[in-house]
Amino acid sequence: MTVLLHKSRLALADRLTDAGLWLMAVLHVVIALSFVIVLAGLSPARAEELPACGGNNLLTKYEKDDPAGFAKLRAEADAVPNGKGILWKIEKDGKPTSWLLGTMHVTDPRVLAMPDAARAAYAQAATVIVESDEITDEKKAGAAMMARPDLIMFTDGKSITDFLDKEDAETLAEGLKSRGLALSAVGRMKPWMIASFVALPACEIARKTAGAAFLDQQLAKNALADGKALKGLETLIEQISALDSLPLEPQIQGLVQTLELGDTLKDVIETMSQLYLAGDTGMIMPMMRAAAPEDDNAKGYADFEQRIIVDRNHVMAERATPILNDGNVFMAVGALHLPGPEGVVELLRKNGFTVTAVN
Repeated sequence: MTVLLHKSRLALADRLTDAGLWLMAVLHVVIALSFVIVLAGLSPARAEELPACGGNNLLTKYEKDDPAGFAKLRAEADAVPNGKGILWKIEKDGKPTSWLLGTMHVTDPRVLAMPDAARAAYAQAATVIVESDEITDEKKAGAAMMARPDLIMFTDGKSITDFLDKEDAETLAEGLKSRGLALSAVGRMKPWMIASFVALPACEIARKTAGAAFLDQQLAKNALADGKALKGLETLIEQISALDSLPLEPQIQGLVQTLELGDTLKDVIETMSQLYLAGDTGMIMPMMRAAAPEDDNAKGYADFEQRIIVDRNHVMAERATPILNDGNVFMAVGALHLPGPEGVVELLRKNGFTVTAVN
């Protein structure tokens, strides 16, 4: 299966394809969960051996190669409500100020550092909200996932290879082998589960197996250590159920295409990381939509956007509201959940809060 971007749509240096859609799905939702089960058996890397990921920003080359196309994309991104900034101030009825941080679920030291204002906001908060407070205990998280094997594995005797032709099966086997995993060991897992540990370059895997926490996990563990109240907005089963509800075929296509990206995977991660670090969250969704070809995968992406982003935005805002009503809260959720007309920022405003970006 050749990875090609539909020529009538955006060509991000002819390298960022619709595989990036599923890559971003796992990166911004529950990518860390698979490491609880799968990577626990890998040999841990030593801290002094942890590599930097590197990679190039694909949008930089796209802007150079197609200025008009990039300008159109830029205009669309600029029109996204609340599409600038990853840190937001939350106020209501004279209560102590609360804060909202958009996160990226990776171990990149640049992401873990957080802006100065975010570190100060966390320090003064009495309560910390994360997507799921179950991420603080890897053993319990793993037990929660294994309690519902039907959500993470094929329970009807099938395996991932039953849905692949010979060529794609070989691509999957080689991609797993390069990450220290055998197809026979993970073949019965659902595509989203396999994607959540192949949609990472080796550098990120090395940091995770060495014990490095991703940002949300670091914040949650720090909250407990610092004596702050820790609240979760979703259970891991709810998150997994959302992923399992996605159509199977585009998941499988995205899985194979992600593996075929090869070294370009580092460029995809770096592009997303630079957008995040620049607070340019409004660019993420338009770029992903523009990269989707006008075929059945476009519908698969629409399903992802609705079920994994929009629907969960409403759950997060609803469950966070009674906690935020008391003030003095530091809330951290994936950055994809912040912007847009049905993003968490706008939904909190509808619930009576004044929410403003912190530059």
